[in-house]
Parts: sequence; C-alpha cells; structure tokens
Amino acid sequence: MSYHKTVLYELIPKVSYKIIRNCPECDCKMKYVNTNCFRVNANGNKIDVWLIYQCEKCKHTYNMSIYERKKLSGIQPEIYKSFLDNDTELALKFGTDKQFFANNRAEIDWSSIEYNLHVIPGGSSEEFDCIEIYNPYKIKIRTDKVVADLLHLTRNKIKMLLKNDVIEFSQNYLGHMTRILIKDITFYQL
Repeated sequence: MSYHKTVLYELIPKVSYKIIRNCPECDCKMKYVNTNCFRVNANGNKIDVWLIYQCEKCKHTYNMSIYERKKLSGIQPEIYKSFLDNDTELALKFGTDKQFFANNRAEIDWSSIEYNLHVIPGGSSEEFDCIEIYNPYKIKIRTDKVVADLLHLTRNKIKMLLKNDVIEFSQNYLGHMTRILIKDITFYQL
C-alpha cells in the first residue's frame, strides 16, 4: 500500500453557465447569458418566476422557468424577496444548477465555462504527489485542461507527461472527485 501527499482542490464556477439556443433575431444558434434578473408574475394567489437570459449579440431575451403557477405560500418569504430584488447570488445558484437547465431543456455551453480552483484545507501544500479535484457542480470539463491550468502548463505538455507515464489520471472528463497521480515531480522543477 502506498501513501500519497495530497493537495485538494474544489472547482467552482465563476459565473453562470451560458446556454445555446436558436435566436429569432439573429436567425441562428447563439450563446445566451444570465442577466442576473428575475421576472416575477402574479395571477391571483399563483406565482410564476423566471430567470432571464439574453443573446450575447442582439440582447434578445429568453425566460427560464423556475416556478410556474406556484402558490405564494409555497415559496419562502426570503427567497421571494430575493427574486424581487434580483439577488445575484440566487441568480448564480440557479445559473449553475444542472437540474434547472435540464428542467428547461436548455443546452449548456460547456466550452465557455469559467471556473476557479480553490485549495481545500487539510491537504499537503508544499510537496505533493497527488492532486484531488472535487467537482461539486459536476461541471463537464476535460481533466487535461484543468490539470494544465493547475500546473501552469500547456495541454500538449500534459499529454506528453501522460504518454511518458509521468502523471496519471483515468478520466477524460472530471468526475465528482478526480485523482491525478504525479509519479515524477522532477518534470515540474525544470
């Protein structure tokens, strides 16, 4: 049994995911971005709430449904107030929730995900031979891209290190938890 000095990272999105959809103004598929604004409509004691997205090019809007015909009593008062105040944290929460996109049948633009890697306290930070990346948002992103960003190397260099068995990971895309073994740290000291 071998023991590894591990550094732990958490992958966190910087901004809401963009979606790809047909834009009636541009007459083609375009990227839509989260405006961080909610639309709230009341009809009697029923509430509709949408998160507003807009085309990057022409600003045409598209409403993504959060609640449809929901009783006001079924929404927590502080959440309802956040909708009315266009709370950016709540917009980010919905804008990074894969189930929200699935419910709206929206296609996420995985190619333009912006993220940060935060060190999780508890791991070794000086000398390490293992990197673990926790992906709580289940972002679909290539492992070699994240490892290249993390080690400040090109993706071609990472591919060469994989081929030469200097580093090792088994998944092409990040899972919920991904482990990267570094078999020879000397490559990084060059």
